[in-house]
Formats: sequence, C-alpha cells, structure tokens
Amino acid sequence: MGSTSSTLLKIPNVEELMQETGFSSAHIIRLYDRFKALDKEGRGHLCPHDFGAIKELAMNPIGDRIIGAFFSPGQETVDFNTFVKILAHFRPVDKDRPKDPNSPEPINSRSNKLKFAFQLYDQDKDGKISRDELLKVLRDMLGMQVTEEQLESIADRTIQEADLDRDDAISFEEFRKSLEKVNIDHKMSIRFLR
Repeated sequence: MGSTSSTLLKIPNVEELMQETGFSSAHIIRLYDRFKALDKEGRGHLCPHDFGAIKELAMNPIGDRIIGAFFSPGQETVDFNTFVKILAHFRPVDKDRPKDPNSPEPINSRSNKLKFAFQLYDQDKDGKISRDELLKVLRDMLGMQVTEEQLESIADRTIQEADLDRDDAISFEEFRKSLEKVNIDHKMSIRFLR
C-alpha cells in the first residue's frame, strides 16, 4: 500500500483528476506507469513521437489523428493530467456512478465521446466534416482495399444521408443524429484494468 500512496503523492491534483475522470486510484497508478514508460527521456511530458511506442496506434490507420487529439492546436507536449483526461473519453460509462445535477457532464459521456470522435474527422476545426475531410479518413482507414471511385461514392452517400441542412457538410448535431442507434460506449471503450 505504501508504494500506491507514494505514487499518488507524485501526481499533482490527483483527487480532482480522479473525480473529473472517474478513474480509480489503481487506474491512475497504471496510467502514470504507462505515461512514465512512454516518457523515455523523463521530461514529464509527452510529444507526438512518444506515442509511436504504442503498437496499437502505430498500426492504426488513423493513429496520427488519434495522437493529434491529445494536443491542442499549437501545443507540442502533453502532461500527465491532460493525458489522463483524453484517455477518460475511452473509459466505459459507469452506470452505477451517482449523477450530480450540479456537476459537469462526465468526460466519458456519450455526448463527449461523440465530440471526441467528431474532431478526428473535423481536421480544420470549423465545426463541420467536409467531403474532403471524410474522404481523407476513408482513404486512411480503407486504403487500397477499395477504389478511389468507391471511396468517393461512400463519402457522397454518407454526406447525403447525414447532411440534414443540405450544406454539403456534416455538423456535430448531424453527426450525433446519424449515430443515434450506434452503441458508442461499446465502440469507444477501453478496459483499463484487466
């Protein structure tokens, strides 16, 4: 127990971090160990290239976009607390966690998971997914498995179905509506302790 306490003491604002993210102390310690392992130079922050050590991201066709989601525009490093807050999007929803009407929506809520997913597509951060942005993601994900003509057809059909206001782009609200029947919690959840 001593090592658990001493590890938690090294983490600034750990109680607030656990409250905000819903991670237990065991989760936080495991994430702290993972963060330190990625931070091979012991700088106390991660750069985009540090994420290259995560083989699942290195093999993921949109790994660069996922890594980019850890960094705000113009920001080249991420500290431990930010690292944990981003990963909290992938924490399964805790259905037993009491809902406090005065507290903000949990990071891992359906709405916040959708916002996180939306930003992976909306690369120019204009609040809409354009046909070109959708095509880039489709190319990254499907690569050589389909022809360019098929990719364009998929993009056009997707925009046609989701674009309710007919502006040739998908807003967050249209994105959310198009995914109403998708179990986003299941699709965007990682079990952090096994």
